[in-house]
Amino acid sequence: MPSLSEETNGRIETLMPGATIGIIGGGQLGRMMALSARYHGFRIGVLDPTPDCPVAQVADFQVTADYDDKAAIRELAERSDVLTYEFENVDADAIDEVRGSVAVPQGTDLLRVTQDRVFEKRFINDHGTQTALWRQVDDLDGLDNAIKEIGYPAVLKTRRGGYDGHGQVVVRGPEDLAKVHERDRLGTFPPSVLEGFVDFAFEASILISGNGKDFVTFPIVRNEHRHNILHLTIAPAQVSDGIAEEAKALALRLAKGFQLAGTLAIELFITKDGRVVVNELAPRPHNSGHYTIEACSIDQFDAHIRGIAGWPLPQPKLLGPAVMANVLGQHVSSTRKLIAVHPEWYVHDYGKAEVRQDRKMGHITVLTDDTQRTVDELEATGCWDDLRQ
Repeated sequence: MPSLSEETNGRIETLMPGATIGIIGGGQLGRMMALSARYHGFRIGVLDPTPDCPVAQVADFQVTADYDDKAAIRELAERSDVLTYEFENVDADAIDEVRGSVAVPQGTDLLRVTQDRVFEKRFINDHGTQTALWRQVDDLDGLDNAIKEIGYPAVLKTRRGGYDGHGQVVVRGPEDLAKVHERDRLGTFPPSVLEGFVDFAFEASILISGNGKDFVTFPIVRNEHRHNILHLTIAPAQVSDGIAEEAKALALRLAKGFQLAGTLAIELFITKDGRVVVNELAPRPHNSGHYTIEACSIDQFDAHIRGIAGWPLPQPKLLGPAVMANVLGQHVSSTRKLIAVHPEWYVHDYGKAEVRQDRKMGHITVLTDDTQRTVDELEATGCWDDLRQ
């Protein structure tokens, strides 16, 4: 194995080219991490249950096993110098068990906090940052009490798991509350949180990357979701200097609290009265940061790899405005037909073998001097019409 400099509590001072980065998770985020790592001179291993997953197509080796297979995680650790992950549903205990044989620069505190919405909300609030009004809900009686405090409408979310709207129920009034009671009348109510609605003007996000000591931020961007799935990211968000500075300040507070190594995504609500409210955290690169590949001086994946390798991080610069559009399974055919007539499209295909409804298959980024015009042009192609149904 390539030699490492001093290692402390799973962190390394510097990882040299030629070392191996093991990635838990073989999807598109891991694939783009791996491609970045390749450019930096690293070798790549991946743990994923699907043979020839997107990461495996650009990796040196794959351990084919489930994510909670402790023996497989140990094998990946023994063949790697550093472990990272592309999503948060990873067995933190299994990672802790191998920290004696491999560096884990991100640690597991960040993982555990972001795996549990109660832990996440507490961490955010404890670091001086606003979230929606929320209450921990462990049973139906707790739900009824929380509704009395928070009021309607509200969103009931499971404490663990869930993405793209999964594990969430909107409770708009007594009828919806009664439906939750009926659904869970047999005592199957999962540990949850109830969140009050935020009267937001739009959704946004900001990325921050660190190497455990120093931190850099990317621009705040505007996000548009359709059917609870990210549809468009518009960079930069058109916000006041005050909102931009508050987003940067809260990102720095949270990153310092985690002693962040790698990239952290922070999903935000920008309210109609100009407040910045944190919605959720993602302890890794994020869908809304894909625009950075073409539009920034350093992208979110390069920053993640440099961060976990203990390398210095340059401050990212936005080279120009951009619009990113997700390509889901139902869009693949129509977008591919138009590639030949849209040279301005930067097309990213994730290499997934199976095309499914609502599955993220790729994305398109367009550099532009007029983001609204570009949004209108993308919508006019008709490729994304199904999202407006």
